[in-house]
Amino acid sequence: MVYKIIFGALWLGFVTYAFLFAPPNQPDTFELIKNLSTGQWQGINPLIVALFNIMGVWPMIYSCLAFFDGRGQKIPAWPFVTASFAVGAFALLPYLTLRESNPQFSGKKNLFLSLLDSRLTGVVLTLGTAIIVAYGWGGDWGNFVQQWQTDRFIHVMSLDFCLLCLLFPALLRDDMERRGMKNSQLFWLSTLIPLFGAVIYLCVRSPLVEVEGERLFSNSKITG
Repeated sequence: MVYKIIFGALWLGFVTYAFLFAPPNQPDTFELIKNLSTGQWQGINPLIVALFNIMGVWPMIYSCLAFFDGRGQKIPAWPFVTASFAVGAFALLPYLTLRESNPQFSGKKNLFLSLLDSRLTGVVLTLGTAIIVAYGWGGDWGNFVQQWQTDRFIHVMSLDFCLLCLLFPALLRDDMERRGMKNSQLFWLSTLIPLFGAVIYLCVRSPLVEVEGERLFSNSKITG
């Protein structure tokens, strides 16, 4: 119940801040979003391009946990995860508020869940993340700070990124438990290293395997 209150308050606070206290939108915000979405990146600070694309990677990372977590919830995970591709933590926080702890997975994996469970998916996301970050790292940091201070879109998107980094452990612990992984070092590595900790976890986590009785456990345990 305490976590529900925290996540609910965080969602309400984030929405209130984003719409009432964040810097105003700039006249060219819509044009910027359109150019970022269509790949017309000429003249745009690479840092902003990288951040925008990373905000598309985060929902895919969360999908690899939330769709398994949602199997045992009273509410489905897919509407929240799908919406997060557009609005990030604005959509995920309500799910985290409403969900219950769910360290088990029952039923069978379909093709979609098998893809999300694959370590290859983690590797692809890791490589994609590394390429995006490398592209943005050489951008103009002074210009980015200036835009963060004056542009609501850049400002809120940056805070959204930080929130998604901080919220990842909310699903991580149950995901590790349903896989039989009792490794505190891996948990803290995945938690404390922003973004890359999450994708590395997807590369090394034990797969869920189907067993008789339609209950899924890990086929291997990582002990620490």
